[in-house]
Parts: sequence; C-alpha cells; structure tokens
Amino acid sequence: MTEKTPEPIEVLAVGAHPDDVELGVGGLVHKLTSQGRTVAIVDLTRGEMSSRGTVEEREGEAEAAAQVLGVAQRRNAGLPDGAIADETGQQRALIPWIRAFRPRVLLAPMSNDRHPDHHAAHYLVRSANYFAGLTSIETGHEPYRAPRIYSYAPYMDERMPEFVVDVSGHFDAKTEALRAHASQFHNPEYDGPPTYIASAEFWQSIRTRAVYWGSRIGAEYGEPLFAQTPVAIAFPPGLEPNS
Repeated sequence: MTEKTPEPIEVLAVGAHPDDVELGVGGLVHKLTSQGRTVAIVDLTRGEMSSRGTVEEREGEAEAAAQVLGVAQRRNAGLPDGAIADETGQQRALIPWIRAFRPRVLLAPMSNDRHPDHHAAHYLVRSANYFAGLTSIETGHEPYRAPRIYSYAPYMDERMPEFVVDVSGHFDAKTEALRAHASQFHNPEYDGPPTYIASAEFWQSIRTRAVYWGSRIGAEYGEPLFAQTPVAIAFPPGLEPNS
C-alpha cells in the first residue's frame, strides 16, 4: 500500500485482520466518510494464517475495500496473525498509530468473539490507548489518548449492545467492500479450501444479522456497537425537547 504520513483523523477503526472492520462496522465507516468525516483503518496483522489468500492478495484486497469505504488511510501494524496478545511489545506497535492519527473515537473488536485474535485485540487496543497517553513512553509522537472507544463484533454478539447504528443507506457499500476480499468470503470463482466465512451460509448471515439489528431500531439495516464507559446524552432518544 502507498505509505503516507499519518494526519489526525476523527475515527480510527482497528481490526485484528484485514477484513474485520468491514465485517463489523463497514456500514458505519461508509456512513461517516459519506458525510465527509475522516476515518482511518489499522489492521493489526496481515492475515498470514488465513486458510485462503496470500499476504500479497490480502494486501491488495484490503486496499480495494478501503477505497470502497472511502477511508483516508489504511495501515498495518505487522503483528503476528494467530498470536495477538495484550502485552508490552504489541502495545508499543500500536501506540504510534494512535498518537499519529489522534482520533476522537477508536473502534475495536469486541471481547468474547469466536476468533481468539478478536478477543485479544479488544484488550490490546484498550491498553495501547491508555499507555499512548503517558509521557514516559517515547515514540517520536506527542502523547495522546482517544477519549472514546466503541467495540464491534465481527462475528457474534454475546450480549445486548449499548446502541445500534442505522446503516440502511450504506449496507450495499459494506457488502461491496467485503466482496473486495475475494479470497476470504463466498466467491465460487476463487480456488481455495472451504472455510466458515467463505461459505454461502455465512455470506447470507451477514445480511440476516444486519436486518435483525435494523429491525430492533425500526431500520432496514443496523450495526451493533458496545461501550465500556457511559455514553453521555442530553436526553433519552424520544424525549428530546421540541424544536
């Protein structure tokens, strides 16, 4: 991918693998960029443990998906696929990106996901964000800590989310970005071994899940998000003062 000097952005979406952000919050990312909001993606690994697709294929797919979603930049932290851990070395690999991008919001995988890397990435992002604010850690960037972290579940929702985002006008962009990962998801033209996420059933479940969460909020499609801290609101939805 083209190397660029990071610039401050509003939202930094972190994925354990090169397709996690698209799977979990692809609709939200496209919704934000369509409104002129700046979003960047950092993939923690290159997906080298995947049963399908080479590292080079996946790099090209990630770049194509980023263009579909309209993100400002997509970078890779180069951590070991299948061995993500909330430990000092891996935290230090992520901290420079948090400090360089200085996002207002971090999006990270939710814990207790079926993939161990997603579970570990949840805690790694939280720890790295905390330590990114400490002056005693030197990375060549000013210390910075994102004030908010929201989590997404690439595969499963183990608990009720704190809120659901209406992505009705952006679900097609989400699926287009996922199709860019041609080696990973259902694609009869790709010659690779069968996997869970490459099955037709899993591809259909992406829409089914979005329809389900959309139905919970009276929308066509929705994406759930989780919060680790209270979310401040002036009034509960439905109780806003009359304009």
